[in-house]
Amino acid sequence: MGFRYLCGMRKIAIFASGSGSNAENLVRYFDNHPDIKVEMMISDRKNAFVFERMRALNIPSYYMTRDQFENGEVLELLKSRGTDFIVLAGFLKLMPASVIKGYERKIINIHPALLPKFGGKGMYGMHVHNAVIQAGEQTTGITIHYVDENFDEGEIIARFETEVEKGDTAEIITSKIHKLEMKWFPVIVEKIVLEK
Repeated sequence: MGFRYLCGMRKIAIFASGSGSNAENLVRYFDNHPDIKVEMMISDRKNAFVFERMRALNIPSYYMTRDQFENGEVLELLKSRGTDFIVLAGFLKLMPASVIKGYERKIINIHPALLPKFGGKGMYGMHVHNAVIQAGEQTTGITIHYVDENFDEGEIIARFETEVEKGDTAEIITSKIHKLEMKWFPVIVEKIVLEK
């Protein structure tokens, strides 16, 4: 009777709003994992490309409206599928208090900059990278953190840096950040999920 038998499989729900490259990377990383399974994906955008990626990977996926997030339906869905952790992979909506309360310190997000700088509402994608360039930063990176009621203010779990070199454009920084995300996000998610 091993540890895995006692604890059971830990189930992750991915929340995503965009193309889903981080979501796909997480699914592939945990494919055939002995202790962790991506159970489903939820998106707040009906036509997000992440649905195509999840369909190809046979991951059950759900479009949920703003009302469904606010009225408790999302929380009900999570509980009905036995979700243990929520991982935000390019999810742009502020998390409702009911979901945060139901999954306290079990919601993990990734941000494409070194928080606490360059966080908050509207700070995503190219907006972040342009802000980094305009501020004259010499380093940027990713921040993996717990989610609370405010954008990008939850407790920091890990940060990974990359240099901002002279002449770097937002597109070049995007590529650098993407490499960090692909390498580190699944590793840190795995570590946190297995520790809880």
